[in-house]
Amino acid sequence: MSDDKHEDPWTQGPERPLAGGHEDNPQGPPPITATGEDVETLRERQRLAQVDILDRWIGGILVEQRRERRWKLFFRFLFAALILTTIGLSGYSIFGSPGTSVPAGPHLGIVKVQGVIDTESRASAERVIQGLNRAWESADATAVVLHINSPGGSPVQSQRIFEEIMRLRGEGDKPIIAVIEDIGASGAYYIAAAADEVVAAPASLVGSIGVVSAGFGFQEAIERLGVERRVFAAGDNKAFLDSFSTVSPEQRDFWQGVLETTHDQFIADVREGRGDRLSSDDRLFSGLVWSGEQALELGLIDTIGNLDVLARERLPEPMTHDYTPGLDPLERLSRRLGIIASEWLGLPSSVSPLRYQLY
Repeated sequence: MSDDKHEDPWTQGPERPLAGGHEDNPQGPPPITATGEDVETLRERQRLAQVDILDRWIGGILVEQRRERRWKLFFRFLFAALILTTIGLSGYSIFGSPGTSVPAGPHLGIVKVQGVIDTESRASAERVIQGLNRAWESADATAVVLHINSPGGSPVQSQRIFEEIMRLRGEGDKPIIAVIEDIGASGAYYIAAAADEVVAAPASLVGSIGVVSAGFGFQEAIERLGVERRVFAAGDNKAFLDSFSTVSPEQRDFWQGVLETTHDQFIADVREGRGDRLSSDDRLFSGLVWSGEQALELGLIDTIGNLDVLARERLPEPMTHDYTPGLDPLERLSRRLGIIASEWLGLPSSVSPLRYQLY
């Protein structure tokens, strides 16, 4: 055993004190690390590094919390501003502004027909008829003026307004005048034809007396894509207007008959409103649209002019007042969003597939 001990290299050389100090010198100097620092110094440096990391971590959390609070405050202020704006606009629409009061004295009572004529639009029959009656009942309104700037729209809405104008014409001697701005076509001209007098600018677009039903046929496209169309309907012709189904010759003839019947209604009402002022041109009811100058020659309008000229000709002091009911701001916003959504989704904007509208 002694010989093996002397031969073992691990047992050769002088004995060294343990890392924790020599038992004969418990208070001896602290051990030295490889970097030349004692253990206590190294431990203190590690502790300070850990404290620094902890401080940074806590600081990051506080910064994130402050950022989150700022965003919350921002959105709260934005939401509050939207609410206040909505309340203000609603109050403005209800109580009006000082400039919207009816002028004291003779004036022209304006009723606007702007945009597509539809149940959900600014030019709905409900709004236009309400404005017509307001202007008609106003003692100071010397004339009711339909200020038209529309490509047309729903046959039913146009017919309703036409019939109301004809009813008012038969009840009194207050003139009803239609003034066409940029365009008064299809359903918009249907309305104008009921007026006692139609005025348009030389470059206005007038006419388009016709009916249209537009759509697409995608049946071959979905067959190439391997898409199966599933339509469940009771009735052989219930889904014949479906864009992904084939239209038979019988269905096509039937639908053409519906269009022609609706067109005949259009023609009959225009003839009733305009009377013998219309020319005998065969193209008059073909769906063509004319300039103001051409429309005058065809008897579609009576005078070249505009709203300003009309006011100066009829009143010593030209004054007008808009009797068209205003839209509530929330209703206007919801309608606009609905229209945008319909356009993005490709949905029809009207419940009727038939249109008195310029395409």
